[in-house]
Amino acid sequence: MVFKFGTFLIKFSVYINCNKMCYRKTMRWLNSLRVANNHNIGNNVYSRIFVQTRDYAARKGTREKAKQKKIKRAIEKIGFVPPEQFKKQKVKAKVSPLSLIDDSQKKPTTDDVYVMKFHPQPIYSLKEAIEFHRETHHPTMFNEPNADVNAFIELNMKFAKRNKYIDQFSNVVETPHPFKSGDSGFNILALSKDVKQQELAEKAGAKIVGGAEIIKQIQAGRFEFQEYDYIVAHVDILTELLLVRGLLKRKFPNTKVGNLGNDMHKLVMKFKNATRYSAIQDADHKDYGQINVPFGKLNMDTTHLDENLAAIITNVYSVGSKYQESFIARVQVSSLPSTEYFKIDISGYLPKKIEEPVEEPVEEPDDNIILDSH
Repeated sequence: MVFKFGTFLIKFSVYINCNKMCYRKTMRWLNSLRVANNHNIGNNVYSRIFVQTRDYAARKGTREKAKQKKIKRAIEKIGFVPPEQFKKQKVKAKVSPLSLIDDSQKKPTTDDVYVMKFHPQPIYSLKEAIEFHRETHHPTMFNEPNADVNAFIELNMKFAKRNKYIDQFSNVVETPHPFKSGDSGFNILALSKDVKQQELAEKAGAKIVGGAEIIKQIQAGRFEFQEYDYIVAHVDILTELLLVRGLLKRKFPNTKVGNLGNDMHKLVMKFKNATRYSAIQDADHKDYGQINVPFGKLNMDTTHLDENLAAIITNVYSVGSKYQESFIARVQVSSLPSTEYFKIDISGYLPKKIEEPVEEPVEEPDDNIILDSH
């Protein structure tokens, strides 16, 4: 009887210890049952059977997990998300576009059909590039025979010796053969004391022509000179212009820019039919800049386009050649709506370096040489 009851007691205590839901009340009842049994049989059960009845406290982490399960979390509904967004894409370091221009290390092509990224970009003459664009702009394709021809000029904005960069700049080029484009036809303010010069400026196409009275209005703040792209002036009104030099700032007429001179007709025509370009510096890589400027129409004569492009490249090169010998890195010709860019050879447009003749050293006779005498 004792053995059977003891076996039952062991099984029952193990069951209680395994089950976490039975707690102190069950343990108290078990202790009272054990004491009553020992009193009845007159034996000490603890000497033969040891029953562990220790109370274990739940860990703090277990309690916190139980609380979190009871809390109802609000589920936010999200629309359809493409599976590509779940993948962690490796962020590649941005490479300067200037380093991608030099493709001399790539293998030359051996066939007419090839993958362009594995081979050097072909170089064409301007005549070939224009003919390619004329084929794509034919009425049977894009039907834009009078489209603008643009020069995409890429620049090396880094100084040759110092760790500095050339700032962004803008300039105006007087092309030998004028053409109408979206960037041409500027509003011009012409200033001169001479009535004849004012008439010449008006005939050339200046929007407003005047003299000292306009300068007084600018000084009083009653004339909006900001509405005009360029201000040209005759040298006879330079003294009055000095009074508003602080207001005009960059628009102040200057001989270097070419908007101050003696011939008002020539000054106005220069800026009326001129081409303006801007060198834009890359936001991430300061050593790279680019210019996108039109230099003619597709239906113009090829020689006229060649002369216009030569004037633009010469003007751009004159700005940065004093800082960087290889200032112009690449020139490509494009024409919208076509997306093709043709790299052209610009060696003929850049000024040639004058190589100084190398004087050959004159050999002096050696005094130690013994001449045979007969």
